[in-house]
Amino acid sequence: MKKEDKQDFTLRITQANPTQLVVILYEMLLCYLEDAEQALAGGGEPDGFREAVRKARGCLNELIGSLHMQYDPAPALMQLYLFCVRRLALGEQRRDAGMLGEIRRVIEPLRDAYGQLAELNDAGPVMRNSQTVYAGLTYGRTTLTENMADQGTNRGMFA
Repeated sequence: MKKEDKQDFTLRITQANPTQLVVILYEMLLCYLEDAEQALAGGGEPDGFREAVRKARGCLNELIGSLHMQYDPAPALMQLYLFCVRRLALGEQRRDAGMLGEIRRVIEPLRDAYGQLAELNDAGPVMRNSQTVYAGLTYGRTTLTENMADQGTNRGMFA
């Protein structure tokens, strides 16, 4: 995952409602799967591949941990997530990008469905008292500067 992607995910997480957080987790998982596939295609970055798989597993574990099993779709989602965990382990063992592709085919439709639900969810951000970001770009002759207004005094911490 590139530095810009991490910054984008961090910003989105601070402003996200509960449904948007699930979408962000799906997107992070897909990004880590892509990193793992690229490491395999690159012909030899075993450490990069293992790290990407470890982070993808972390996303799956977070998705599993966020399920509320008393509600109807949770048991079905649990089965899908456990399938993905097994495929990820098998793909890591065999160093097989095909297994990672199977996970992608499961997660992408879920991401799209939760993305539609996120548009309907009018709940506020989960993170309270986080920094509101108003950003702008200033173009100089040889530079591009990003300006952020309303830095605040407590930056997410209660006074």
